[in-house]
Amino acid sequence: MSSLGKTLKSLRTLKELTLKDVEQKLGISNAYLSQLENDKVKQPSANTLYKLAKLYNVDLDILLYSAGIIDKNPVEERSEKTKFINAVQYSSDGLTKEQKDSVLEYLEFLKSRNK
Repeated sequence: MSSLGKTLKSLRTLKELTLKDVEQKLGISNAYLSQLENDKVKQPSANTLYKLAKLYNVDLDILLYSAGIIDKNPVEERSEKTKFINAVQYSSDGLTKEQKDSVLEYLEFLKSRNK
């Protein structure tokens, strides 16, 4: 299990956000965010985790697990189909509607080749 700090830093980096960006969007000081990412704060409030999960477009349970608040790894409990759906959802951030439609068309094409 990755620490909460590593998980948060990874998610922020994937979204190409700075600590200052997150501070401005959520109203959480970048000093506190830095402490979270460096594992100096072990269990932040559920409200803080909720805000971060929403901004990073990730299930709250993932952050709760990384913080050690819940015991069961939510990722391991999901089916392969759900994992795939989540991967597509997270990867589609920033795509236009036309690009998303193209992805769906390509998936249909791949399915048709299996018949």
